[in-house]
Amino acid sequence: MSRRSVMRDDPEVIALVTAARDGDAGAWNALVERYAPLVWSTCRAYRLEAADAEDVGQTVWLSLIEHLPKIRTPAALPGWILTSTRREALRVLRIGQRTRPDDTLGELTADADPRDVDEELLAYEREIALRAAFTELPTRCQHLLSLLMQDPPPPYSVISSRMGMPRGSVGPIRARCLDRLRHCPALAAFIEEGSDSTGGGGTREQRNLA
Repeated sequence: MSRRSVMRDDPEVIALVTAARDGDAGAWNALVERYAPLVWSTCRAYRLEAADAEDVGQTVWLSLIEHLPKIRTPAALPGWILTSTRREALRVLRIGQRTRPDDTLGELTADADPRDVDEELLAYEREIALRAAFTELPTRCQHLLSLLMQDPPPPYSVISSRMGMPRGSVGPIRARCLDRLRHCPALAAFIEEGSDSTGGGGTREQRNLA
């Protein structure tokens, strides 16, 4: 399975775009909620001030309302959002350049594109999948994995006390919770893609817990 196909075959994105295009307000709100962090993080990568980032986001969403009926490939929407955000951020930077003579546009944007579009979108969609898979776990697994993801993670003796379980049970329960996480449908495709491309499956968060 290629990285590109993982993004473009996402049935949830396709369903949301199709429904929003047909006038479903709930689907539109879900799209904004899903991709607003992508818009914001892109603006941060371009070092925009908060007010400028809000203006960029508003422009991107207004533009999407106009272009949504014209989108022929719904699964390509994340790429459209990322590209549109980058272009609008650059436009804002060029305007701001007039009032910041001590900076150069090259310096402001030098680190704004550390990865190509496919890699950046794949990483973002993987994070969404991980959060979705995490919510499907039993409450005890969520609590245990949340403790283990702290930096630094607490000792097993502390986890045992907080979770009300024998210390010797922490490791085996942790392993079962991670196994359930790996097999959640929302995350399975990304784990398979990671194994094929790097030889080591799982997301960064999963590797930290392994």
